[in-house]
Amino acid sequence: MRKSYVLGCFFFAVLSASAQTTDYREKAKKIVAQMTLEEKASLCSGETAWSTQAIPRLGVPSIFMTDGPHGLRKAEGFDFTNSVPATCFPTASGLASSWNKELVKRVGEALATESQANDVQILLGPGINMKRSPLGGRNFEYFSEDPVLSGKIAAAFINGVQSKGVGTSLKHFAANNQEFERMSNSSVVDERTLSEIYFPAFEIAVKEAQPWTVMCSYNKLNGVYASENEYLLTDVLKKKWGFQGFVVSDWGAVNDRPLGVTAGLNLEMPASGGFNNKKIVDAVKKGTLSESKLDEIVIETLAITLKAKDSHQQGIVVDKAKHHTLAREASGESIVLLKNSNGILPLKVSAKKVAIIGAFAKKPRYQGAGSSQVKPTQIENAFDELQKLAKGTTFSYAEGYTSAGDTNATLLNEAVKNAKGAETVLLFAGLPDVYESEGYDRANMDLPAGHNQLIDAVAKVNKNVVVILLNGSAVSTPWKKEVASIVEAYLGGQAGGGAIADVLTGKVNPSGKLSETFPMRLEDTPTAIDFPSKDGVANYGEGVFIGYRYYDKKKIEPNFPFGFGLSYTTFSYSDIKANMTSAKDSDAITISVKVKNTGKVAGKEVVQLYVHEQETALSRPENELKHFEKIALAPGEEKTVQFQLSSRDFAYYSTTAHDWIVKSGKFDIRVGSSSRDLPLQETLDIQSTKILTPVFTRNSLLKEFKQTKNSAVIYEALTRSFTGSTKKAETEEEKKAEAFMIAMLADMPINKFLLLSGGKFTEEQLQALLQAANAK
Repeated sequence: MRKSYVLGCFFFAVLSASAQTTDYREKAKKIVAQMTLEEKASLCSGETAWSTQAIPRLGVPSIFMTDGPHGLRKAEGFDFTNSVPATCFPTASGLASSWNKELVKRVGEALATESQANDVQILLGPGINMKRSPLGGRNFEYFSEDPVLSGKIAAAFINGVQSKGVGTSLKHFAANNQEFERMSNSSVVDERTLSEIYFPAFEIAVKEAQPWTVMCSYNKLNGVYASENEYLLTDVLKKKWGFQGFVVSDWGAVNDRPLGVTAGLNLEMPASGGFNNKKIVDAVKKGTLSESKLDEIVIETLAITLKAKDSHQQGIVVDKAKHHTLAREASGESIVLLKNSNGILPLKVSAKKVAIIGAFAKKPRYQGAGSSQVKPTQIENAFDELQKLAKGTTFSYAEGYTSAGDTNATLLNEAVKNAKGAETVLLFAGLPDVYESEGYDRANMDLPAGHNQLIDAVAKVNKNVVVILLNGSAVSTPWKKEVASIVEAYLGGQAGGGAIADVLTGKVNPSGKLSETFPMRLEDTPTAIDFPSKDGVANYGEGVFIGYRYYDKKKIEPNFPFGFGLSYTTFSYSDIKANMTSAKDSDAITISVKVKNTGKVAGKEVVQLYVHEQETALSRPENELKHFEKIALAPGEEKTVQFQLSSRDFAYYSTTAHDWIVKSGKFDIRVGSSSRDLPLQETLDIQSTKILTPVFTRNSLLKEFKQTKNSAVIYEALTRSFTGSTKKAETEEEKKAEAFMIAMLADMPINKFLLLSGGKFTEEQLQALLQAANAK
């Protein structure tokens, strides 16, 4: 096996060098020039459920793509139960909680190796849609509520997979945040909210990793299907961000295929049996679809197809044991310690009697339901793994609840009996498969009633209860005060049971941090009133205030904040420094902080940097995550962590300029261990290098004319004219009257002054004023 692995690496190095030097776009152009119209159209849809169309006479190969983001799910057709065995890694909600870009990259490399071994050229993932609501049915498959964390983790994942010659498919573009009526629902999102919240993760991933494909979503965006949305697929993705790959539809997302070609949708999946190919041919013949546009689309698709085929390696053998070990490591770093009263964890070596309660201890829920389900190579459970790691301890077991999450008097009595005689209780709870899945959204944030009843009953007879949660998204914890410890294990993949045992026994020091806020109540969430939207239109009225941005702005105390996670050791933060405290936004600004392990065991800490603008031009979040770094520290060890800031870290998206703008002013740089624990602060005075020059029109408000030197003169003249004052107000009465009149006039469009003047202010004068105000 070792010899095969070394040879495989050698051949891949040769193939990779060849792939990098080949100009696949030029090669594709030459092939497309030889195609018939029908052949071009055939490359716009798949040949089967998972493969692309081949054209043997021109040497055009077929490539294979398949789910899923956390493991290979290569199935025959749509039979999801009959896929090849593959390593099942933690789902995205867990993996993002590691905040470890290097680890995520290694997971990506392992996924690519398994893809190569199974002749898969494109892995359909990662999914990076924002967690707008904790009820999103597919939240387990997405990274975070924050675009920077999602984008950076996605880029690491993509770079890992593609470094081994397998492509990825970044999904689902864009604003796909609910499962209910996902194929017809329209996400209504304003330009600023799109640009600041729902686009940046995709932008970061595209610019830092260049995924081979991007998958468009099912939903409409502002009334236009994503699959035929030119603004989305061409203007933003391809032109603005410089995406070099091709766009593939989500399976069944196509609405009007010729419109999709015009918009920039390259490939329809799955195969339509030639139905939509004929529509493309007819549209070209009728002149409603440009053949040059079709050529462009086919060239983009073919260039990646050729690259993917050239990058395929023969004879790859997967080291399943090695990948399982990596899966256990990844799951261990994804586990978040939410509560640990009196240092009950890690389990004491002296403990002789521990009760393990809950069916998930023996039959874990380790992945989500839907198209991403992986057939694991093996499954570890926490009960067996704890026996191996704590051999001096006597463990008892009680099932506690059924597979549906229900309980009864017999199950409760057995659990209580076991708990009474134990020094510590390890109680496994969470969400069964049916509670969260692709295709539908959750009804609430609650655990099954049986799980909550079990925890309540056990906590009444034993105060040393450790609750271990297995779930894909945020849940309520009404028993939080009654238990000693809470461990969020998420959906940890096939090695999740072993990872839980590692953390509980102290073999692994937990270092995960929440990549999403756990609210106290569903009523506290920004979308509580209308999620999922059921009228065919989802109005994103909360704007940029999702996740921690909302809770911070509304001063709502979360159950557990974004970025939070405990450790078996402690860390101190000190000595924040900036290489300059007064700078232009274009300057290279470096922030450094010192972090020290002040405890007795080695541990890892996620250092998080947030930015706060002191005086904002418009409503902005209190703090926004801009950078993070995970570091390992031995007991007593101290490290200096540095962050490089750029103009974008201070900017907001202007819907006037349709671009990112920095407003000159003071910004607080806040660093710490979570969004609600930021002990260090440095204030920077930032001068903007991009002046936002407004364009004044007859509909511009009077107060807007105060913005520039030219227009300020006009503002002053009009104000004086219409307040009837030719000199500065002196008495209190005059000042009040003037202030009242100015306030009334300030919000009026300037064209209203034509009416107010009684004919003294003319259209010609208005046009002359606008010309003067807009003069360069």
